[in-house]
Amino acid sequence: MPTESPRRGGRLMTNRRMFLTMLAGATFRRRSRALAAMLSSAVGAATLFCLAAVCLAVPAQMTAQMRQFGANLIVVPVSADATTPRITEQSAQAAVQAAAQAAGTDTGRLRQADYRYETVRINRSPYLLAGINVDDVRRLNGHWSLEGSWPDQGQVLVGKDVAQAASLKVGSTVTAEYLSSDNLSLDNSHQGSASSAGDAATGSPQATEGSSDGGNGDAGHSAHAGHSGHGGSGGHAGHGGSSDGGATGAAGDPAATESAQGTAQWQVAGIVDTGGQEDDIVYAASADVDRLTGTSTVGYDVVEMSVDTSSTTMDDVVSAVESAGGGQLQAEPVSKITSGDTRIITMLNTLFWVVSAVVLGLTLVGVSTTMTVIVSERRNEIGLRKALGASGRSIATEFYSEAAVLGAVGGVLGTAVGYGLAVAVCRGVFETTLAFNWPLAIASVVLTSVVAVAASYSPVRRASRIDPALVLREE
Repeated sequence: MPTESPRRGGRLMTNRRMFLTMLAGATFRRRSRALAAMLSSAVGAATLFCLAAVCLAVPAQMTAQMRQFGANLIVVPVSADATTPRITEQSAQAAVQAAAQAAGTDTGRLRQADYRYETVRINRSPYLLAGINVDDVRRLNGHWSLEGSWPDQGQVLVGKDVAQAASLKVGSTVTAEYLSSDNLSLDNSHQGSASSAGDAATGSPQATEGSSDGGNGDAGHSAHAGHSGHGGSGGHAGHGGSSDGGATGAAGDPAATESAQGTAQWQVAGIVDTGGQEDDIVYAASADVDRLTGTSTVGYDVVEMSVDTSSTTMDDVVSAVESAGGGQLQAEPVSKITSGDTRIITMLNTLFWVVSAVVLGLTLVGVSTTMTVIVSERRNEIGLRKALGASGRSIATEFYSEAAVLGAVGGVLGTAVGYGLAVAVCRGVFETTLAFNWPLAIASVVLTSVVAVAASYSPVRRASRIDPALVLREE
């Protein structure tokens, strides 16, 4: 209820108006001290907001960056009798849909590629041939280093090791002979090469040991995905094997031409160099592989996916994929990518909490020191007001309000600066923009005000206990 107070500008001042006037006057008269407290709060708010914004953005950005380095989830077929049948088209689609649902995205945004492996003979040595959808593989493996271009129909992409062993270059024509289970009758030296290549393929760091009992020529998805294959002839057959005669001719008709049943001529469109198992494989469009083998696509040996795990865990995705496969699929994370992603995010979160604790401590010290000086300078004023009847509670309220206002103003300024720093970091490191996070901004301003009030507790407590008689006696 308004009480009579001196008129100011022809208006009767209420208690609230007088309180605000006193607060503004006290702050303005000691603006250098107020500025120091405000800057302390602003520095704290800027640091905290920048760190929090970056740490919130890092998981998604890190996942996106790591996904540029290929698949982080590999799906292979399993069976109770160890026959390892291929993944059917329906099972592959179900696995992709389950992974997308677990990651909270749609299948159109989930990058995946299917691989069908067969064994072919080039220059009298067997190699692993992968039937692929070129667009899917190119989208998934953006990190591959290519000399030349991705293959079209009638063309192939060969690994660097294959190109060196078979003396192939971009533009060369390669003659491939399909080695089915019926015509897989190599001489002893070639069989030994094929067997040793299949064993080498299973030596991948990501490999899981499996059977290699010879049988079907579409062996070893281990050479690419780190899993044991269908037969012992899988994988690239020894680079040191016979390569006499080189590739057949130079550039020829880009379209595949079948010279005999199970034989095709393709042009080398590009050579891939990854430093991994991909360098031991020949890649061709699935349609070309179908024509070579004389059969339509009968399934896939490996399905690779790049899953965004920023809003879920890889274990949840693995469980969803295996459940969708009905016990016929096995999902395995690529540990090099998933573990690296997790370690970096964990390290950044730990760093955020450590730095936040240090910044909050420094902000407390800065604001507390400033408020102590302000209370000391206003000691006589406080004593006089208490002598005139002001309560310790009203004096404490005024100081706490002043601290809260200084903290809020500093928080607003600091949040603006922190957002600018966060945007600069994201553009410099990830080359992306950062949206303004309003909930985080409000939390930053509120936290800064709370810290400022908490830092004022000790000096304000001393101010409310000042004995007016001792102060006035000193005067």
